[in-house]
Amino acid sequence: MKAVSRFLVIALFMTISFAAANSVFAAAEKIGYMDFAKVFDEYNKTKDFDKQLEAKGTAKQGERDKLVTEIKKLKDEADLASDRDRAKKQAVVDDKIKKLGEFDRDSREALRKERDDMARAIFKEIKEVVDDIGKKEGYKYIIDSRMVLYGNASDDLTDRVLKILNDKYMVKGKK
Repeated sequence: MKAVSRFLVIALFMTISFAAANSVFAAAEKIGYMDFAKVFDEYNKTKDFDKQLEAKGTAKQGERDKLVTEIKKLKDEADLASDRDRAKKQAVVDDKIKKLGEFDRDSREALRKERDDMARAIFKEIKEVVDDIGKKEGYKYIIDSRMVLYGNASDDLTDRVLKILNDKYMVKGKK
């Protein structure tokens, strides 16, 4: 009976010790989160790249509009041409339409590639800032806020990361 009591006391002591150690360990774990989409969208470099891509898209649309106008003009000429010339002019129209399709495809692909390259570079910059904060401040994890069901506002790193990125970008822009 004495052995059983001693065993229960030791088991209770070990359970309390493990629970206390676990809570101390959990308290030592530092976890932060950030809204990755907000950082990406509100980063000034992203905004500047978006403006550049929009300008390039507008320029491509202008080129496309010229091609379409040329095709319409050739089509009108083909409609008014004699039967003998109509086939030749229609062949030219068909060739121009084919070139327009290629232009559309190539333009979309070039703009998509440029956007993807830009996004990759910005993702890398964001990751570097997050890694730096995590290492310097002893975070075990920094996760995206979409995965957080609840978190203290003090653990939200979104505004800090965004400020660091925009400050660095502003300094680089002045050089």
